[in-house]
Amino acid sequence: MPRGTRRLPAPCVEQLGAADLILHAGDFSAGSVLAELELLGPALGVHGNVDDEVLRRTLPAERIVEAEGARIAMVHDAGPASGRLARMRARFPNADAVVFGHSHIPLHEEGEGLQLFNPGSPTERRRAPAHTMGMARVASGGVTFELLTLP
Repeated sequence: MPRGTRRLPAPCVEQLGAADLILHAGDFSAGSVLAELELLGPALGVHGNVDDEVLRRTLPAERIVEAEGARIAMVHDAGPASGRLARMRARFPNADAVVFGHSHIPLHEEGEGLQLFNPGSPTERRRAPAHTMGMARVASGGVTFELLTLP
């Protein structure tokens, strides 16, 4: 979430309110943003490089979320693109997927028995062509991701 007065876009808030669980890959900026998400539903996250000291003490640098038998690892910065799949597989050997942020550039990549997913950002698109967010659906121990483009 960017600093300043910008808010989450209404379509993003609608999606979050309908979700069973909200995952955030860091860069909340302030604890008030996490609190805002928690008002919409259960929320789990990891801290990012721009998060304040309170968030850095409150949230882990990485975590694994288990949902309907799927294991989704979360980390803010998955490192350089070169070798990323192999690095994430080694770091999270039992995960089905890794959700990460940092670049704010949407990505869905599969290989090494692992999915990597960066949902981009609904507020800070940087070099991405649009504001985005992700939807994960879990069933029978598997996870599928969908990138949602916001108006």
